[in-house]
Amino acid sequence: MSNRKASTAATISDVAKEAGVSTSTVSYVMSGNRPISKETREIVEAAMRRLKYSPRSSARALASSRSNVLGLVVPLRADVNVGVVMQFVTAVVTTARTFNQDVLLLTQDDAGSIERVTSQSMVDGLVMMDIEARDPRIPVLAKLDKPAVLIGMPDDPRGLSCVDFDFAGASRTAVRHLVELGHRGIAFIGSPPASLRRHATYADRALRGFEEACRELEVTHVSVACEANSKDLARALDKVFAGPEAITALLVHNEGLLPILRENLAAHSLSVPEDISVVVIAPADVATSAFLPWTAVSIPAMDIGRAAVEMVMDRLSLAKPAELRLIAPTLSEGASTAAVR
Repeated sequence: MSNRKASTAATISDVAKEAGVSTSTVSYVMSGNRPISKETREIVEAAMRRLKYSPRSSARALASSRSNVLGLVVPLRADVNVGVVMQFVTAVVTTARTFNQDVLLLTQDDAGSIERVTSQSMVDGLVMMDIEARDPRIPVLAKLDKPAVLIGMPDDPRGLSCVDFDFAGASRTAVRHLVELGHRGIAFIGSPPASLRRHATYADRALRGFEEACRELEVTHVSVACEANSKDLARALDKVFAGPEAITALLVHNEGLLPILRENLAAHSLSVPEDISVVVIAPADVATSAFLPWTAVSIPAMDIGRAAVEMVMDRLSLAKPAELRLIAPTLSEGASTAAVR
């Protein structure tokens, strides 16, 4: 039973503490935007009744100290795939709405914009995308009194919460699948060179996972960074197939190449999957939108964006400690892989 004074308006965090659940669970009970078990719903509703909780009165109580706005930092660099980025943005915005939060989009690649919006209390918390291994923005975030969550895993998160897809695990999953099909020569066609030069964590980790898996399984392998255009892809494939290694499979971590990949392989007289197998690391809708769907390790953009917002709100309302969360990969077979003949 709560010991709160009746004269103090209860907040969503008070309800969460009373019910023994997270703020996100309370939010979903109220909004109905996600299925919640009957037992959990009854516990939350009972806590709301005991505390005489009203979302409207809670909002009024917080109005003087909160903006009800989350900042989303999304540098739109030339080497990122905007279509994939927008899937993460959509996930953040739709999840924030369930918490009655608006989202302020910050697209500049500098720490100044972060300091500006936080010093002026324009946002209550931050979600930051496109993290680099030694990201210069992280020390700035670590000094702020606002909760921040990184979509990405830097070398040193400085006490900040992080959530991301396990890109290294995705590459390992793909390599194991290809080896099980009998492939002993695999090429990795990865992110643009600029992503690797600045050590974007998704690019670094996908490449590292590929190389580690190939060494562990004693598979012949080669890797090539590639811009998302036909000319650069042609050069990358020339490099892959001109070497002494017998390459019978590709792992592609570059969504922009997928619409032109089969055409460029055909220029080498290679048909998918009869002559060469292909596994892609990409969002599920990108992999399945092809006429012949790709075998894919899917990037769960919606799950990652949703988790990032929930983590910000938990830290904002419950002062929870920082956490690191990696979402495990799963592989879905399409029409682009086959056993070695």
